[in-house]
Amino acid sequence: MTATTNMSTDHSRATADAAHTHGGGSVPEASRADRATSFELTDFPVPTGREEDWRFSPVDRLQRLFAGDLTGTGPAVTVETDDAVRVERVGRDDARLGRIGAPGDRVSAAAWQSFGEALVVTVPQGHVGQRHTMIAINGDEASAAAPAAQHVLVVAEDLSESLVVLDHRGAAEVAQTVEIDVRDGAHLTLVSVQDWESGAVHVGNHRIRLGRDAHLKHIVVTLGGDIVRLTPDVAFTAPGGDVELLGLYFTDAGQHQEHRLFVDHAVPSCKSRATYKGALQGAGAHSVWVGDVLIRHEAEGTDTYELNRNLVLTEGARADSVPNLEIETGEIEGAGHASATGRFDDEQLFYLRSRGIPEAEARRLVVRGFFAELINQIGVPLVQERLMEAIELELSRTMEAPAR
Repeated sequence: MTATTNMSTDHSRATADAAHTHGGGSVPEASRADRATSFELTDFPVPTGREEDWRFSPVDRLQRLFAGDLTGTGPAVTVETDDAVRVERVGRDDARLGRIGAPGDRVSAAAWQSFGEALVVTVPQGHVGQRHTMIAINGDEASAAAPAAQHVLVVAEDLSESLVVLDHRGAAEVAQTVEIDVRDGAHLTLVSVQDWESGAVHVGNHRIRLGRDAHLKHIVVTLGGDIVRLTPDVAFTAPGGDVELLGLYFTDAGQHQEHRLFVDHAVPSCKSRATYKGALQGAGAHSVWVGDVLIRHEAEGTDTYELNRNLVLTEGARADSVPNLEIETGEIEGAGHASATGRFDDEQLFYLRSRGIPEAEARRLVVRGFFAELINQIGVPLVQERLMEAIELELSRTMEAPAR
């Protein structure tokens, strides 16, 4: 764990020169492009924890999801939106499902084979949403009793503009698939908030496809739950695509929060930016961030940068951060990544305390400042207010004195 005094999220360093410099962590032995994908559960062995995709995960606590029998009662799903947005509940035989891509791990394959009904949300062509679409996913004792599968498809048709929020609360053990289809010229902001109760287990795969000149702002906020493991996979299908991947997590004692990103630049002239920030406190708090970016030989003119910052607030917390960048062509606009994990900056604390601010309040101000830059980038007042309230709640809890 290395200390850092610079928590900036400046992407201006994303230049082709010296772009392929790896930070802390290890690089996968094989190309990310070689990862197997399949809709068949039997094509994926039960993970042991030695696999690259699972080496940071608490596999012993995920055995019920690995088993593949996800027939429990899933969390209840309710939707609020404007009249123009179509909301459907369809059977698993609906031809629109499974078209974004195939699962890339055993839990995702189990989720595909186990769900009986899917929710499909469609933003019509050219529609500019006047209000956001809220998909509330609420668990209870029944949904926590046995593992379940859940499937959601969000389609932003050509030239539409919309905001969709997935709000997870309550208790559950769920393997979830979210397919996100952003078609030509569409602008979609999708926010996924994981604010589960203690004991919840949520393993989710967001499979994302962007069309020509499509733009997606994908925001992940992880606060609650016992285990949360999210894997957004992004595929560009035509030039001009642009994706922003923003993430914020606050990991408490005993929680495991894992975010694994894969951005597949397979066509020319597309842009991706990933910025994730996390804070950790308490014994056994464990965060994992893995950012894989693949620039294929055909993807000339790619512009990409990924950044992860972690602030460790107490002893006993652990942050793993692994940025990976694989480039198959030199004809790119820019590519790079950065990762830093550190404790409180002593100079910042000294500055605040020298002006009469008590240490506890000074520490809170440092954490607020750490998150503020990212929160302000979200651009969704509904989410920003919710985040600030959640962070204030976290900071109101008693924190141990910082380690020196």
